[in-house]
Amino acid sequence: MSAFGDISVETFLKDYWQKKPLLIRNAFPSFKSPVEADEIAGLALEEDVESRIILEKGPNHSWELECGPFSDERFDSLPEENWTLLVQAVDQWVPEMADLLDHFKFIPSWRLDDIMVSFAPKGGSVGPHYDQYDVFLLQAEGQRKWQLGPECKPDTSLRADTQLSILETMHVTEEWVVNPGDLLYIPPMYAHNGVAQNDCMTFSFGFRAPSASDVLHGISDIATDELTEFDRYSDKGLESALASPALIDSSSTNRIIQIIQSKLQDKVQVNRWLAETMTESKYEDLHEELEDPLEWDEISSFITPEFQLTQNETTRWAYFSSDNTFYLFVNGIEYTFENTSNITEMLQQIANNRHTPVAQLLNLLTDEKTQNILLDLINNNYLYFDQL
Repeated sequence: MSAFGDISVETFLKDYWQKKPLLIRNAFPSFKSPVEADEIAGLALEEDVESRIILEKGPNHSWELECGPFSDERFDSLPEENWTLLVQAVDQWVPEMADLLDHFKFIPSWRLDDIMVSFAPKGGSVGPHYDQYDVFLLQAEGQRKWQLGPECKPDTSLRADTQLSILETMHVTEEWVVNPGDLLYIPPMYAHNGVAQNDCMTFSFGFRAPSASDVLHGISDIATDELTEFDRYSDKGLESALASPALIDSSSTNRIIQIIQSKLQDKVQVNRWLAETMTESKYEDLHEELEDPLEWDEISSFITPEFQLTQNETTRWAYFSSDNTFYLFVNGIEYTFENTSNITEMLQQIANNRHTPVAQLLNLLTDEKTQNILLDLINNNYLYFDQL
């Protein structure tokens, strides 16, 4: 299976994913951006949209950061060169942007963060930096020069004269000028710096990675929720401590470790935390249920091969099953269902694909229980109908 150009999924995951950077020329042949620069600027005017402007030579200091929402007057007053506009989660506002995510389905979708769009005139940059997550950088319009550096460490020096995390120095190991359709993959912690050669747009596909601290805190919180005061340390078979009563011996240590291991190795609890955490929306206010819930007879005319079900752009999905229970998580909310073949197959189809042709579900929607589950997902505004 091909991922981009001549690079197969297997080769990419084996040789590059979280190992080393890769530039793929013409990964998206004849690419045409689904958004214009003016549309990105228009989103930055909206209060609900997270946006930033970075000025390399700001009025107060170098690498100055401004946070949106912005005004038309602010854009009119920007200099001709050396600034960058960043707009987060454009995939939640533009369906055609969300469709680009299908190109990355070989990576678990619950790892995806969002698509950030950057627009910059000549000289625009966010400075040399590293990210703590994987990122694909798709050149959408214009040209950008990318400089790549070595893998950084947690103690790598950053500039002290800006609130941005910009490297104090960067040793350039590789350098390219990219064109529309070119794709650059950068693993976590690798130094990189992109400078606009002319008016250009770059799409950044970022992937979430919980910290070890988040994992331990989160799973332990779930584990302790089910414990009571009667769950306590026990040392049956204790040997006499007369020789050294203050000593914490290895047997005592092992008993504590056994408590930790027994409570933190419940796979269902681990999966529940992971699914809830990785599907939580960064912008939960953007999603709302339908004001007027629908009945099945009101949507039955759409249950035909002429339509498809589309995941709302504001949703994030994950699922797993255990014994007789199917667990579905949407935007951090847990739903449990009976693990029957019709229900499981329908929910897997819908969760795994941004677009699901209704024709693929017709043989599964033959009972009222499955129909009601689909209806609930639609009333929660997790799904909507599109005409094929």
